[in-house]
Amino acid sequence: MGQALAIRRATPQDEPALGRLGALLVRVHHDFDAARFIPPGPGTERGYGRFLAGETGRDDALVLVAEVDGAVAGYVYAVNEGADWMSLRGPAGVIYDIAVDPDHRRAGVGRRLVEAALDALTGLGAKQVVLSSATPNKAAQTLFAKAGFRPTMVEMTRDLPG
Repeated sequence: MGQALAIRRATPQDEPALGRLGALLVRVHHDFDAARFIPPGPGTERGYGRFLAGETGRDDALVLVAEVDGAVAGYVYAVNEGADWMSLRGPAGVIYDIAVDPDHRRAGVGRRLVEAALDALTGLGAKQVVLSSATPNKAAQTLFAKAGFRPTMVEMTRDLPG
């Protein structure tokens, strides 16, 4: 590969890159199932970037970025949460987002982000980590399985008339 890959905590200065990658995540999911996932809009990049940059200051959350040769090539967003009765689970780390720039996929960026998130969540006291993946996203599911995740839930959606 020949490129230097580093994982670090995101800073508010990463907001534009986080927004670009977050908007990519929204677009990909909307393309998977436009009836289930929200569409990207003109404010998606700015709003997503602002949200993720705001999460960098939380003690129970982490936003990590992968840099390749000094440029942000991906990120992971996770939170160490308490018990969730609606999810029928005890305290756990929850990985909400992982996004890798298409130019950097299949080069170990996603794997390194998952490993770093697991290490950081362990450091926050998590004993279990859960995540969700869109059903058509087989590449992500393969990555997660290789990282030791197992399937535990299936989300199902029904669109109602009107």
